[in-house]
Parts: sequence; structure tokens; C-alpha cells
Amino acid sequence: MVSQLYFDYNATTPCVKEVVDAMLPYFQEDFGNPSSSHHPYGWLAKSAVEEATMSIAKALDISTNSLIYTSGATESINMVLKGVARKLRSKGRHIITTQAEHKAVLDTCAFLEEDGFEVTYLGVDAKGLVSTKQLMRALRPDTILVSMIYANNETGAIQPLEEIAELVHANGSLLFSDTTQALGKVDLTDVLRQVDFACFSGHKVYGPKGIGLVYCKENDNYDALPSFIQGGGQQKGQRGGTINTPLIVGFAKAIELAYQNLGDETTRLKTLRNRLEEGLLAIDLSVSNSTSEQRLPNTVNVSFPYVDGVNLLTALGSQLAVSNGSACNSASVEPSHVLLAMGVEPSLAFSSLRFSLGRYTTQEEVKKVIAIVTQEVSKLRENNILWERRS
Repeated sequence: MVSQLYFDYNATTPCVKEVVDAMLPYFQEDFGNPSSSHHPYGWLAKSAVEEATMSIAKALDISTNSLIYTSGATESINMVLKGVARKLRSKGRHIITTQAEHKAVLDTCAFLEEDGFEVTYLGVDAKGLVSTKQLMRALRPDTILVSMIYANNETGAIQPLEEIAELVHANGSLLFSDTTQALGKVDLTDVLRQVDFACFSGHKVYGPKGIGLVYCKENDNYDALPSFIQGGGQQKGQRGGTINTPLIVGFAKAIELAYQNLGDETTRLKTLRNRLEEGLLAIDLSVSNSTSEQRLPNTVNVSFPYVDGVNLLTALGSQLAVSNGSACNSASVEPSHVLLAMGVEPSLAFSSLRFSLGRYTTQEEVKKVIAIVTQEVSKLRENNILWERRS
């Protein structure tokens, strides 16, 4: 059993016992294929998927017909971006996104550029927010889609999606939002009314890995997504392949649990986050990169000048699980593209860490983390001649 303090909940969360218990019967007992319509094994599996779908739709206040199951948020992002591009190619080839998106969005947009689409990458301000004036200038008659992350996975900044949606729809374009990090942390009811597409991932909300969702609003644009994976015609023909009954059941259970006390948990996390941030900013010259008024209740991103971020992560490794950005980009030796987009100097971006709290984070753990980080930053600075000679 790992004994580290876990402060990397934005990377992944533990699959809770209630979720595991809900999934277990569908691995061995009720193991049928939901597409097998001629015997009870298939009927039971299909019923379980339908009940899970109704549970998710009820929690999110959306239609059951608006959900498409995928293997996770990355596939969901690919499905939406590539699907809309393919479907609406004749109407236009212009897509707008931001420089601070998750890599799954940026890499998919780069792929579409190779396929003849033009992508405009909007900048963000020092808080990580998009300027609606900048968006207005970027929108064109041939803009078919705007992809805008809702809650940033590195800084927690939440975009003004209501204003963005109004501009996008007035232009006749579709709006997709990567809402992966927000599920289970903030209420998404209004967000899902504003966007045409959104995506989720089970393992960010104490559910299993390998399961995700595309939300596709039921309106005139409902058929904007063509078939993404062919073979079998499952899920209204939009994603072929055997439906993963146990993981879908687990995902639904995880969402149900998250929404049972969402308000209380949000308040608790905000209190712990603020205490952690206060303690980390008490370290000499440390700077918060999470300054947006509207942000996730669990995320803190702090820069520690005169400290190499990789060395700090190594020093913390035996005591604390934390990251220097998105887990999907952890192999990169470059500073965070999100922080660079916000105007953070490369040297400062290199010295930044993301702390993300979760369901099992306690006040005592927060105190320990503050003490550990303070000590390790001090140690590393002692061996840095630039720290000694700072003005």
C-alpha cells in the first residue's frame, strides 16, 4: 500500500467500494452482451445499461438519448471534433479553440489541420480566461465549431461559458466544451444547456477507468456526429462495438454518489483548497497561477521561483503525490503550455506544481503538505546560487 499523501485527484481518483460492488455482478453473474436480444443474459445486461443511462441523465438533468458511451474523455474529444468536422465540412472548415485546452483537444485540432481544416487558437489572459471580444473577432461565417474547455485541468479556471455560448450560437456555429474536470466538482446543469456537445470520464469522479461519455444535445444539430467506430451498429450507429456493461454501471454509480452531496463537498473542498493555497503562498516569493474568481473548488497551481520543478517533484516523490500539470502530458520536458498561454515566464512555469484535492483529503493532510513543500523548497534553494544572489 502506497503511503504517500495523495494530492493529484485531477489526474485520477480511486474507484470507490460502492462503485466496485455495483460493477462486480456484471463481470461474472450477469455477464451477458446487451446486444444479445434472444435470451435472459442479454436482457439483464441491456436492462442494467438502460437503468445506468437513466440514472446519469437524471443526475445531469439531460435526456437519455443525448448520451454516447466511449472509452474516456480523449475518445470523446476525438469523436466530437472529428465528427463535427466531417459532418459539416461542406458548410465550412474553420474551427476555434484556445491555447489552454487539454492536449487531447490540441492534438486532435492539429490532426484536423493536416486534413485541410483551419484552426484559430485563442489566447487567454493571466487568469486563464478567454476574451469574449477576441472570440467575437475570430468567429466567421465558415466557423463550424468552437471548442472551449470549461474548467481547466491545471489551474482550475472556469470559462464564462454563458457569454461564449451566446456568441457562438448567434454566429450559427456549434459549441463543444471539455467538461471532464468539472464533473462531480461543480453543478453542470446550466453548462449542459448552453453547449451542443460535452465530454466526461469515469475515473475523474471515483469511477472506473476506460469509460467516458459524449453529451450531444437533442436539437436541430443532434445528428451532427456521424458514426465514429463502425461495426455492429450499437448506440444508434454512432459507436459500434460491444457495450461495456460493468463500466457503464460503475460510471452511473459514481455520478450518483457524487451528486448526493455535491454542495457540501464543494464547500468542504473550497475550505481545504484555500487553506492549502494560503500555506503555500506563505513560502517566499511563491506565486499562485489559480487566480480566476470562478474556479474549481479543489485545484491550486503555484510557482516556486528559484526552484527546478522536476527536482522539486523528485524531492517530494517519497512523501507526496502531486504533478507539474496534466497527467496526459507528463512525459514532456517542456513547461506547461497552459501556463505559457497565460503569460507565465518559462522559468517560472518550470517551477510550478499543481495540487488537486479530493474526497479523502483531510485538514491534517493539508497541514502536512504545506510543511513538506515548505521544507523541500527551502532545501533546494539553499543549493541554488541564484537564490543567494537574488536582489
